[in-house]
Amino acid sequence: MKKIKKRLYRVLAGAAAFVAALLVEHLVPFNSPSMENNVELILYLIAYFIIGGDVVKKAVSNIIRGQVFDEQFLMMLATVCAFFVGDYPEAVAVMLFYQVGELFQSYAVYNSRKSIKDLMNIRPDSANVIRNNEIMEVEPDEVKIDEIILVKPGEKVPLDGIIMEGTSSLDTSALTGESLPRDVETGDSVISGCININGNLKIRVTKEFGESTVNKILELVENASSRKAKTENFITRFARYYTPVVVILAVLLAFIPPVITGFMGETFSFSPEVFSDWLYRALTFLVISCPCALVISVPLSFFGGLGCASRKGVLIKGSNYLEIISDADTIVFDKTGTLTKGNFVVSEVRPEENFEGGKERLLSLAAHAEGFSSHPIAKSLADAYRMENGREIDTGIVSDVHEEPGHGVSVKEDGAEVLVGNDKLMKKAGISFRENDAYGTIVYVAVDGKYAGSIVISDEIKPDAKEAVKRLKERGIKNLIMLTGDGKKAGEKVGGELGLSKVFSQLLPQDKVARLEDIMKDAEGRVVYVGDGVNDAPVLAMADIGIAMGGLGSDAAIEAADIVIMNDEPGKIATVMDISQKTMIIARENIIFAIGVKILVLILGALGIASMWAAVFADVGVAFIAILNAMRTGSIKDRK
Repeated sequence: MKKIKKRLYRVLAGAAAFVAALLVEHLVPFNSPSMENNVELILYLIAYFIIGGDVVKKAVSNIIRGQVFDEQFLMMLATVCAFFVGDYPEAVAVMLFYQVGELFQSYAVYNSRKSIKDLMNIRPDSANVIRNNEIMEVEPDEVKIDEIILVKPGEKVPLDGIIMEGTSSLDTSALTGESLPRDVETGDSVISGCININGNLKIRVTKEFGESTVNKILELVENASSRKAKTENFITRFARYYTPVVVILAVLLAFIPPVITGFMGETFSFSPEVFSDWLYRALTFLVISCPCALVISVPLSFFGGLGCASRKGVLIKGSNYLEIISDADTIVFDKTGTLTKGNFVVSEVRPEENFEGGKERLLSLAAHAEGFSSHPIAKSLADAYRMENGREIDTGIVSDVHEEPGHGVSVKEDGAEVLVGNDKLMKKAGISFRENDAYGTIVYVAVDGKYAGSIVISDEIKPDAKEAVKRLKERGIKNLIMLTGDGKKAGEKVGGELGLSKVFSQLLPQDKVARLEDIMKDAEGRVVYVGDGVNDAPVLAMADIGIAMGGLGSDAAIEAADIVIMNDEPGKIATVMDISQKTMIIARENIIFAIGVKILVLILGALGIASMWAAVFADVGVAFIAILNAMRTGSIKDRK
């Protein structure tokens, strides 16, 4: 912001000097024409160097380094030549309006970068590590894995870890774009970059700072601008060839017509008046030719799109990916952790009709039997029991625990022999049971040799997954496919509920790679893969665009992906596509508008119809309108 203010003050000072020169020229009487011309020249030169001194300095510096043909060179050449032909006001005006355009550009870039700069504020300054029962403030990269850190209210969580003591709420808005705080307690995992709101937390560090979430995000943001879209690269190449071409055309325009005119008589005669007229046209041609509208507005469009995405909790590793995803017609999903939550819950309790105690007792028996296990299924049963009864499991009522790997567990509970496990356990024990064909993992329960009922444990579909699929279909995505390692029944259940085009089940990681290769061969447009696990890393890297779930996703998946969704919501994919498509529309609008107006005014300038004043307004006006248009990418709203 300081640079913008400095440029503003220089523009204002230069404009004041320019106005003073104009007033002196028209209002102050002089004793002689030569004195008048000298005073005017000095005043205009003062205004010129106040306004455009940095442009001249940079142009000369670039020429010394061998970089001749750029917009600074064009500005210096056009204005210096204008001074030589006596068009002092036009020369200063060219620089003044150019600097006004640069001022608007700086302000536009500042606004576009602001969201990304805000994101950079997640970098922690220090960490409070507990060593020898003392709290020491150290740099985050000095903390080792398994050390305990203390995070006080108002502080940033400096490293990824697990809460060992304390409860609090975390502000994750800088990472996920979500305004609602996240409640955490002992045992919960936390990621660096969040802000602790209201409670002391003791956290056991699980990753060094270099591998932490906050550092990975900062690396993504810092490297994003180095990956340019094809449209941006086109503009860079265009300007590289365009500038020398227009300089050569301007030189030819200045000399060829006067020479041809000189040969039109019986003998060659060079007319200074004719040469001056064509030189003026050539200078006007140079002023009009400045490609600043293109050079500024197109990268600004993409930068605004990247900033808009980051504000919505989506990190895009480069503007090239923002361009590629606009051409996607196929999106391939992983299931667990991507379309589903990845945490298993009890979805159905189905007791036998003659079982005494019904659902409540069946759940209690299963939860207590699995009370000593750390298996996710056991945790799901314990959670369901806690929600149903408002208390924890009492493992004191359970004895003679015998676990059979791959089958289940047998225990003595309140004097009864209880079996809890899969269908293999029931068959092994010779118990006649009613097979449950529901979607999910089926836990069968038997009491004293009699079948008591079954409990269904399934992965929950994410709340916005169905709406996400609907929004993607509305945006023209033809193929919505799911690849999963789960069984066919589980895969088809989720695919049918969400309305996916195809589902491929029981796939190993190498099978996913082979299947994605087939999908990419058949696809007409670009193929996007969305995943979150370590086994998704190969397919994320292979797809045209890889999107990783960054909240709970593995480091390998986030590293391999091109786009990272920080709050794990599949609905953000449609948001990214909205931003991508709108960014591409705005960028193309700027290209067509800028080139079209340039060509028109260049022709008018060469024909002598457009004056240098018209050239100045045409150049700055086009740049100004293009910049305003580009700034729209910074405020793209989700299309429902």
